Amino acid sequence: MAATMSLREAIIKRVEDKNDAELQEVIQDSIGNAEVTLPGLGVLFEIIWQHSAAEDRQRMVKTLHDQIQNSSPNS
Repeated sequence: MAATMSLREAIIKRVEDKNDAELQEVIQDSIGNAEVTLPGLGVLFEIIWQHSAAEDRQRMVKTLHDQIQNSSPNS
């Protein structure tokens, strides 16, 4: 019986041997690309979030909030 890999596992497997520059390229290539890349970015963000200090998480949330407010049609 063949083992099946979850989407999360497949995404991690795809990037696990990449160096910093290659990871940055994966992220840059995924941003603004087809929606099919969004789950991959979500998995990568999940890893970042889980391994970030509280102050870094707060900074990310503030950046996200500010950018959403700035791009809102009502702003």
